[in-house]
Amino acid sequence: MAKVSSVIVPYAAYLRVYEPLAAFPEPEREHWSRYARRADRPTYQDELRRSLADLLPTPPVAVPVHESADAFVLERDGVVCVCPWRTRLRGWQALSGLGEELPTPVLDAVLPPLVRDQAAQDYERWLERNPEARPWIRGATWQIPLNWFVLVADEERRYEPRSGETPALLRYRTPMVQARRRVARALRTLRDTVQESPLIDGVLDVGRWLEEFHPRSVVELDYGGLVHAVPAGTLEGDHSAADVAAGIDALRRGDESAATRAYTRLATRWRSIRDLRSAN
Repeated sequence: MAKVSSVIVPYAAYLRVYEPLAAFPEPEREHWSRYARRADRPTYQDELRRSLADLLPTPPVAVPVHESADAFVLERDGVVCVCPWRTRLRGWQALSGLGEELPTPVLDAVLPPLVRDQAAQDYERWLERNPEARPWIRGATWQIPLNWFVLVADEERRYEPRSGETPALLRYRTPMVQARRRVARALRTLRDTVQESPLIDGVLDVGRWLEEFHPRSVVELDYGGLVHAVPAGTLEGDHSAADVAAGIDALRRGDESAATRAYTRLATRWRSIRDLRSAN
């Protein structure tokens, strides 16, 4: 059971929103203010280990019993911003999509139907009390949705190769206002050129999500555990955000050949990861 889980969860990428403390009502604001001053805040790996640990008991814990009081913290231009984990809410949302990720026999082995049904009932009751709840973190396994790359630019890319036991890092960070501008520009181009496309639906969806947050927030696209699935050379040369931007710009100019070349680069780069997912 743990072996299956270790395959599913680590190879995940994340889209996070860090909101300034001013965006939170009291007493939550005070909680995060104290939390941000802690020297022993947990890391990304700590969050991953906790999520894996919940799958070890028998029966496994599909969704945490209590909501997490932890968050990721960063300071941008002198403003402290936090990204609450909200692991319980994210667990419910991830559970609803597992049927599309795993074959039924594997899913039943990891999380028996009785466990999933109970979690679904708990989520339905919780939503009745919290109809406007939304997560600060979105996750994607074995891939990064192309609409995520619309939010960021190549100059915001940060890459650090693996060093000893420290894994490689690849992430982008951008101000919320910039991410929203890019969404608006991409939507105008896509609607004018391709009319109907899954990419349009994805950009619309992520754009609506971003509207829920404070305008001085920071958006982060983190390759997360995907760095373990991508060969080092491929990861270093991965400029997917630049390719997405080039493809949209080519569509805006009416240059279909350039748009096709950008799409081909993206498809070739991500094919190896999709093949690895199929092998597992």
